[in-house]
Amino acid sequence: MSLKKSLLIIVLILLVDQISKVYIKTSFILGESHDVFGWFKILFIENEGAAWGTKLSDLMPISEPTGKLVLTIFRIFAVLGIGYWLWDIVKKQSPKTLILAVSLIFAGAVGNIIDSVFYGLIFDHSNGQVATLFSDNPYGSLFHGKVVDMLYFPLIDTTWPDWVPSVGSNRFRFFEPVFNIADTAISTGVGILIVFNKKAFPKQAEKKEEVADQNA
Repeated sequence: MSLKKSLLIIVLILLVDQISKVYIKTSFILGESHDVFGWFKILFIENEGAAWGTKLSDLMPISEPTGKLVLTIFRIFAVLGIGYWLWDIVKKQSPKTLILAVSLIFAGAVGNIIDSVFYGLIFDHSNGQVATLFSDNPYGSLFHGKVVDMLYFPLIDTTWPDWVPSVGSNRFRFFEPVFNIADTAISTGVGILIVFNKKAFPKQAEKKEEVADQNA
């Protein structure tokens, strides 16, 4: 796969990701939801932390703003590393499967970085109101933006039977996380690397087979 095709994939994902986020941010109040199907909802939430909403301030003795800054800077360095990896594998004409997967991961990572770095500067808050783009009263500052999530798939939404120990009568939902297009791109890229590992890394697969044959 050429660099142009890789960049086209990245640009398309970023456009869909950012357009969807700006639309949700400027059309929904925080916590508002809209049913698309019984198993699919648009639910607007904002993620201040890492995966699953985890905050560094919950794990370390630091303030929330400091934790957010550290997390954003870490993400930027991670994106730079992924970007270099993508450039390197394109230059080496690596398998299309690998380039596609890394392109998806890179696009998703950049999509969420945009939120973290800039959204605090260009939007006002969404608590009880629909946010304004390029507001005169932004909710945050540079590097302190919140990632916009909206895709929610409660495929199963029920209550545990009373007779089930510990969890009886409690609510049970599957799938619980709320995510966005960028998250989907990252997950898809990682999934491709796992499922099509031998196609993505043929040389490593051949070496493993050779070692296995020698040890047989």
